[in-house]
Amino acid sequence: MAAIRIGIGGWTYEPWRGSFFPDKWPHKRELEYAAGKLTAIEVNGTYYSGFKPATFAGWAKVVPDDFVFTLKASRFCTNRKVLAEAGESVARFVGQGIVELGAKLGPILWQFMATKKFDADDFGAFLKLLPASQDGVPLRHAVQVRHDSFHVPAFVALCRAAGVAIVYAESADYPAIADVSGDFVYARLENAVEDEPLGYPPAALDRWAGVAKEWAAGGSPEGLPPEGLPYVAPPAPTTPRDTFVFMINGAKVRAPVAAMALIERTR
Repeated sequence: MAAIRIGIGGWTYEPWRGSFFPDKWPHKRELEYAAGKLTAIEVNGTYYSGFKPATFAGWAKVVPDDFVFTLKASRFCTNRKVLAEAGESVARFVGQGIVELGAKLGPILWQFMATKKFDADDFGAFLKLLPASQDGVPLRHAVQVRHDSFHVPAFVALCRAAGVAIVYAESADYPAIADVSGDFVYARLENAVEDEPLGYPPAALDRWAGVAKEWAAGGSPEGLPPEGLPYVAPPAPTTPRDTFVFMINGAKVRAPVAAMALIERTR
């Protein structure tokens, strides 16, 4: 079985102070605390603006050696009519200093707007813009699409050919694709509810832990009843894959406890 990493989006959120972070915990040490409880964090701020190399280096210094950051790519790369023209923006994003994270740099998440429709030629051209490395540091890529037009085998085939993971997003608002396409799995669970102390019922967390373990072992799990996981193409070959699962949105105040509960269930 490959590694399973579980986390949340970001680490600065006021309602977490006193519920996740201890009372009067220094704000400057919130990343340090969160990284001690979780195994990964998805950074959302990189979607909106660039950062200096020293910032990435600073993050790397305060987290454990086996901790991983995933970075949401700049919106200037993905929110455009012609994706094939994103080369300059892609180069600017990967060249801003993200390599300062070193071994703590996880996948890059390329998220597309819900209005973006599938165009095989244009999307294929975009995938070819994603570099395999930057300054000698290997890069891994995941794409999150949110329009029904992507629910076709041709999209899965493009991603598999490029070695890019398709994000599975459990969402009440957007359709999901569960097909495995890269050498890792990236999942975003977005349906936590505040009425549940752990964000999800314990039985649901148990089932998600089973799904994560099956992904890490190389399988294509059936998922949670009654619908199961949505696939549009034949299963990928069975091979162990690093698996990233993030508790995102939904009842955000519950995200840290949900992530910690899932970590406990996957150990």
